[in-house]
Amino acid sequence: MHPPATVVSPTEFRCDVLVVGGGPAGSTISALLAERGRDVAMLEKAHHPRFHIGESLLPANAALFDRLGVREQVERIGLRKWGVEFVSPDHAQRGYVEFADAWDKHMPYAWQVRRSELDEILFRNAAAKGARALEGHRVREVAFDAEGATVQVDVDTPGGDAVRQTWRTRFVVDASGRDTLLANQFKCKQKNRRHDSSALYGHYTGAQRLEGKLEGNITILWFDHGWFWVIPLADGTTSVGAVCWPYYLKSRTKPLPEFFGDTIALCPELARRLEGAVLVGDEVHATGNYSYSSSKGSGERFLMLGDAYAFIDPVFSSGVLLAMQSAVAAVPLIEATLDRPREAASARREFEKKMAFGPKEFSWFIFRVTNPTMREFFMSPQNPFRVKEALLSLLAGDIYGNTPLWGPLRILKGLYYLVSLQNFGRTWRAWRQRQVNIQDVGVSGT
Repeated sequence: MHPPATVVSPTEFRCDVLVVGGGPAGSTISALLAERGRDVAMLEKAHHPRFHIGESLLPANAALFDRLGVREQVERIGLRKWGVEFVSPDHAQRGYVEFADAWDKHMPYAWQVRRSELDEILFRNAAAKGARALEGHRVREVAFDAEGATVQVDVDTPGGDAVRQTWRTRFVVDASGRDTLLANQFKCKQKNRRHDSSALYGHYTGAQRLEGKLEGNITILWFDHGWFWVIPLADGTTSVGAVCWPYYLKSRTKPLPEFFGDTIALCPELARRLEGAVLVGDEVHATGNYSYSSSKGSGERFLMLGDAYAFIDPVFSSGVLLAMQSAVAAVPLIEATLDRPREAASARREFEKKMAFGPKEFSWFIFRVTNPTMREFFMSPQNPFRVKEALLSLLAGDIYGNTPLWGPLRILKGLYYLVSLQNFGRTWRAWRQRQVNIQDVGVSGT
């Protein structure tokens, strides 16, 4: 543990745009603005490479990697992910879907990556494009005024102390991830009452994988208390996580590794695949009550990106895509604020609309993914009116372009309600159980 931070010497710096956080959102916005000649400073509290969960990407990420010029680097570190395997305790068969069967056939695969590697690629790319990419810089406080903002920053030093810096900037981008710097400062962070979840996760060596082309697929397995992810990585390790309802995590009376092992045992198919596998470093992480959003995503001199704005259940691997897309959406607002102030209010409304769009479209399915009717749709997908192609397009992250998937998705939602009504007793029991599942029982990160 480092000794308490001390102020060694005050130093002041200036920039046009100060970006808090060097993850996918912060690195993307920094690269895009630096390309446009902006004076950008990106301050990351840690030092790359650093661990981060969320290793599964979507096909729609590929176009963003192309835009940033990093696709070849991602290919080198990633394992190709062609689709998804679904495993349900209520079905004898496995469910398989491939992104190549989506509406747009030009996005057939994504990648499984170590986030430490991906995030460093994006961070170094922003620096190469001209952003001042600084590590070991923890932002403590932001104070706004008519001209911009004054930002207080603690900078790590090799001796374990911290130098206090003051930055003056015309615009602040909060890409601090789940630290939610500005949402906490403004007290506008809200728990998602419709989907309160907790998670346990670790990495294994020696886990059984799917064969051939399917080796890189993500596997989603349902169990009584939620669902598991299984994500194979290129170096032979496998990321395994349990997303469970808070009451289940609250029941823990054992050390995390033992509790995680007991949780895996509740899913016989996952236990079989992990037979003989070894938990890396005996490390298991836990986090609780992690679905949230901010009641506002921007102001006159600031905006929030990615997880700093909202975090939703990771079942569809949407986190990196939403972070990077939010950065793309932010560029017009920042440029309007700095160069064309009269257009800023309109640009803010458009930005807020785009920020809410992605989480909203994914969340409709996320809220229902454990429902028996929706589970049937994933386990035995049909394609009347091209609804399967539209659903696969959503799963691929193809929601920001011109793919005409919205009509078929409305039909799919209508079919969901119709089938639910036809099985009213089952639907009612599932709804009642969900109300119990999502109760806030005061679980926090462990």
